[in-house]
Order: sequence, then C-alpha cells, then structure tokens
Amino acid sequence: QVHLAESGGGSVQAGGSLTLACSTPGYTYSRNCMGWFRQVPGKQREGVAIINRGAVINYADSVKGRFTISRNTARQSLILQMNSLKPEDTAMYYCAADRGADSIWAPCAEYDFWGQGTQVTVSS
Repeated sequence: QVHLAESGGGSVQAGGSLTLACSTPGYTYSRNCMGWFRQVPGKQREGVAIINRGAVINYADSVKGRFTISRNTARQSLILQMNSLKPEDTAMYYCAADRGADSIWAPCAEYDFWGQGTQVTVSS
C-alpha cells in the first residue's frame, strides 16, 4: 500500500475550525476501513473518527457534533472537518487504514498503515 500523508494542521483559537486532509492514493474505500486518530505526548492514542468499508461512521464521544469525517473518492482524500475546536483537541492527528477486505461487511482489522501526522494546536 502507498503511504498516507496528512495535511491541514495548524494553530487556531478555541471555537475555530480546521480541515485535515489525508492523501490516500492506492486505497479503495470499499475495501479499507479508514480513520483519524490523535495522540498527546504521554497519553495513549485515541480514535477520533472511523469510516468503515460500508461507509458507516463512528465518532469518539468527545468530538460528536463538532467533527465530520468524509471521503473524497475523486481526490482520493480522507477529510476531517473540525469545528468548535477546544484546547483539549490539541494533539498530533494521524490518518490510518486497515489492511483491507473483499467484503464491505467484514469488520475493521488492525490499522496497519499510518501517515506521519499533522499537529493541531488549539489555544484558549
């Protein structure tokens, strides 16, 4: 699989918005579960938003109603729209993909493919 590459991170004040994009060349959305994760130094990485092979979406409770994950098939991009940002959203954000499956009904597997991450900093 081709590596993933995130972009769009930056610094913003609380209440602001950012849009993250992940270039996903070579991935087929109907085969791969894909998602956004974040990590703060010294803490465990957490899932933020996942979109599975059947396009079912799940969000972490902490971002529901504020973040939106989407796939742009034409541009081969995974998007995370982040609104109403809070200081606690500050983290390194990563996009990831699992190894893929032939059936859209197959559950998501281990996320084997990761981007290099993009930093999001929200100031109060």
